[in-house]
Amino acid sequence: MVEKIERQKPKEQDKFERRHNFEAVEENFTPEQAHLEASRCLNCKNARCKGACPVSIDIPSFIKEVKEGNLDKAGDVIRQSSMLPSVCGRVCPQEKQCEGSCILGLKGQSIAIGALERYVGDNTSAKTKTIVPNGKKVAIVGSGCAGMSAAADLRNAGFEVSVFEALHEFGGVLRYGIPPFRLPRFVLDREIEALKNMGVKFYKNVVVGKSITIQQLKDEGYSAIFICSGAGLPKMMNIKGENLNGVYSANEFLTRVNLMHADSADTPTPLKIGKIAAIIGGGNVAMDAARTAVRVGYEKVYVFYRRTERELPARLEEIRHAKEEGIDFQFLRAPVEIEGEDGFVKSMKFEIMELGEPDASGRQRPVGTGKFVDIELDSVIVSLGTGPNPIIQRSTEQENLELNTDDKGYIVINEKGETSLQSVYAGGDVAPLGPSTAINAMGAGKRAAKTIIEALS
Repeated sequence: MVEKIERQKPKEQDKFERRHNFEAVEENFTPEQAHLEASRCLNCKNARCKGACPVSIDIPSFIKEVKEGNLDKAGDVIRQSSMLPSVCGRVCPQEKQCEGSCILGLKGQSIAIGALERYVGDNTSAKTKTIVPNGKKVAIVGSGCAGMSAAADLRNAGFEVSVFEALHEFGGVLRYGIPPFRLPRFVLDREIEALKNMGVKFYKNVVVGKSITIQQLKDEGYSAIFICSGAGLPKMMNIKGENLNGVYSANEFLTRVNLMHADSADTPTPLKIGKIAAIIGGGNVAMDAARTAVRVGYEKVYVFYRRTERELPARLEEIRHAKEEGIDFQFLRAPVEIEGEDGFVKSMKFEIMELGEPDASGRQRPVGTGKFVDIELDSVIVSLGTGPNPIIQRSTEQENLELNTDDKGYIVINEKGETSLQSVYAGGDVAPLGPSTAINAMGAGKRAAKTIIEALS
């Protein structure tokens, strides 16, 4: 019976229409689709999907409740491990984690775990729990995935939790980095509101390291501090012409559109929209930048990547959506120089590459051929990754506190999330122990929360 049911696919917005709006590309499952998809699950006793989830959601149990029509129970199962089901159901790389480990995927199509999680998250609410205060305070630096995940677990354990956000909106990279066509803002707002209803306190426009320091937080009575401020410092190409007008980091471009609405004519900080944009990079952020560029009005959008399509690190779904939206992928192209005129971008020179021997990552290394091509364009958006902002590290140095960082500026932690400073913990992109994903950051938040609870009990 299970094998006869095809994997259900959420309805998608028309590819031509969605180029002109920021509405969600995918709709939710219908109740009928959710039931059919849940019916495909084998309910494995030794579920590989659960083991592949960084926050250990009991996936077979919540799917079983969906199959039986018990949505509220399904929501309860998920929220025992994750307070962000509507978020994770949309942005997690399920194909590399839970769905990638599904036994059905070995010979056919895995269960659509992400779509089912999203369906449950959107159609259920977190239940109010009675929390017994333990009289201790914990400060969380950053309101992204790691911060919200840690806040939920710590609050449930009885701590008074305060979350400090540097920007004027909460959500971290979920807010400023991920476009609303992938993560609608009402979804994120609802998840944050659930934390507020639990008693978590949120403070915006607080730059820890500037507005207040780590030592000052300790002096204010916080028994523990969890640093999860992300990695918002962009990595650039360091080539000629990178300082021309029309060159952006993907981080700046997405932040200005997602957080500051810079594509609107009414904004006080408008974005100069050109005709042709080049996105440099091939990850999920590059796909977000490319698809955003289409929506803000660029007539032509390229993605340049120095390897082949097979090596693209972005999610297959994001690549498919980008292609459907008319984005032109140019492979085996490495940026050499940005050429300008009167201070603005005019064109860009690329070297044609070929693949050589594998590098340290196991992927074939791109090797230059000595042949070049020039592409006319007026905007360049660089998506080559980010690094941690050094503000917190520098402020601790001024206070004679030794917060150890590695040669790239990331905070050094052990497997429990402990830093070199007593009662100070870190996790997420500022102190990565694995790939930079929303669910891995949530796992880091839960790990740090567990360590703090054990240390302060």
